[in-house]
Amino acid sequence: MDDLKNDIEQKFIEDIKSLLAHARSGIAKQINVTMVATYYEIGKRIVEQEQNGHTTAKYGDYLLSKLSESLSKSFGKGFSKRNLELIRQFYLTYKNAKSVISHSLSWTHYIRLMRIEDEAERNFYEIECQNNGWSVRELNRQFDSALYQRLVLSRDKEKVIELSEKGQIIEKPEDALKDPYILEFTGLPESPSYSETELEEALIDKLQNFLLELGKGFAFVGRQVRFTFEEEHFRVDLVFYNRLLRCFVLIDLKIGQLKHQDLGQMQMYVHYYDRFVKLDEENKTIGIILCRDKKDTLVEITLPENNNQIFASRYRTVLPSKEELAQLIESKNN
Repeated sequence: MDDLKNDIEQKFIEDIKSLLAHARSGIAKQINVTMVATYYEIGKRIVEQEQNGHTTAKYGDYLLSKLSESLSKSFGKGFSKRNLELIRQFYLTYKNAKSVISHSLSWTHYIRLMRIEDEAERNFYEIECQNNGWSVRELNRQFDSALYQRLVLSRDKEKVIELSEKGQIIEKPEDALKDPYILEFTGLPESPSYSETELEEALIDKLQNFLLELGKGFAFVGRQVRFTFEEEHFRVDLVFYNRLLRCFVLIDLKIGQLKHQDLGQMQMYVHYYDRFVKLDEENKTIGIILCRDKKDTLVEITLPENNNQIFASRYRTVLPSKEELAQLIESKNN
C-alpha cells in the first residue's frame, strides 16, 4: 500500500515538474521571438534616422555611439556600438523578408546567418534551422561542412532555386543524397590508414552526428545486419530506415576506390531487402556505397540507365577547403 502511495506521489511530482519545464520553455521561446522582432524594429528606426538628411558615415557612427551610451545606462549590457551595428545590419539584411518576426530562431542564429553573403544559401540555412530545430552549433557544423553546396551539386537549376525557397525537400531517393559525405566527427585521418571496421565503429560511436550528416528522416536499424540466402551468409555494414521516403537504406563502407564488384554486391543486398524484408506498402530499398574515391563513368556503366536505387558517394574525414569545393562544383557542371 505504501509503495502504491509513493508511486502516486512521485507521478504527481513529475507531472508538476513537466508543467514547469514546458512553461519555462514556452516563455523562453516567446522572449526570443519578441527580442528578434524588437531588434528588427530598432534596426529599422536606426536606418530611417540615418536617412533623415544625414547620410554621412560620420553621422551614422555618432548616432550609434550616442544610442549605445544611452541604452547601456538604461538597460545594461547588450547594447554596445558593435551590437547596434549588428542590429542595423539585421534590418538591412532582412527588410524584404516578411517571415523574420514569426521565426523562432534565436538572435545568435541570425548573427551567424548574416555572415552568409549569398542570399539563396542564407535562406536555405535559415529554413533548415527552423524546420529541424538546429542549434547554433549544428548550424555552424552544417555550414562548415558545406551542406548547401553539396546538395547543389546533385540538383538542376530549378531544384537549386527550390532549396533557397523551401529548404531540403525529400520526395525521392536522390533528394536524400550528398556527394561527398563529410565525416570529420569521426576523428579519423584523411589518409586511409584505418580499416573499414574502424570506420564503421567510429560512425556508430558518433551515431547522432552521423544521423545529422545523413539528413532528414533517418532512423538507425542495425550494424552488420546478417541475412542468409541459399545457405550463404551476408552482412550489411549499416542499415537505416528513412521515414520520409518510407524505405530501408543500406550503407556499405569502402575505404578504397569503388569497384564494379562493390556495386554488384549492393545490388544483391537491395534486391534481397525488396523481396524478403520490406512490406508491400513500403517503397523500394535504397543502397548507398560510401567510398574514398569513385569513377562516375564506372558507376554509370555498371548500373542500369533508369537506376534510382543504388548510389555511390565519396566521403571525407576532414572538412574540405573552399578550393576543393569549388573544384567539385566545377567538375559536376562540366
